[in-house]
Amino acid sequence: MADVEVVLAPWAEATFGVWSAAETPPDLEKRLPVIRVERIGGADERFSLHPRVAVDVFAATADQARTLANSVRDALLLLRGPVNGAVIRDIRCDSGPSRQPWANEAVHRRGATYTVSLRGA
Repeated sequence: MADVEVVLAPWAEATFGVWSAAETPPDLEKRLPVIRVERIGGADERFSLHPRVAVDVFAATADQARTLANSVRDALLLLRGPVNGAVIRDIRCDSGPSRQPWANEAVHRRGATYTVSLRGA
């Protein structure tokens, strides 16, 4: 079965040209902007997965975080077909990009949640 983090993080990096992974790097402040793609739940069936995914955008300014988070949302909602060893059937935005707290005030974070329907390629 496809791992949604392994499918979407490289897609986000290639699409937006920013560092993307399932975890924030230890030197986050030096790599901004960053997109984090993390599975937070969802259902697995025999031939398909329906993971719930948190997509967080970290940036140096609130405007930069908002703009990138909205661009990620728009692109995800249109994403269908073969992607990095999986076939994406549908992506639903469960909670749109919103401001999220982060311990370092110099880092601005916007987070959204999505449900991704996919199967292995």
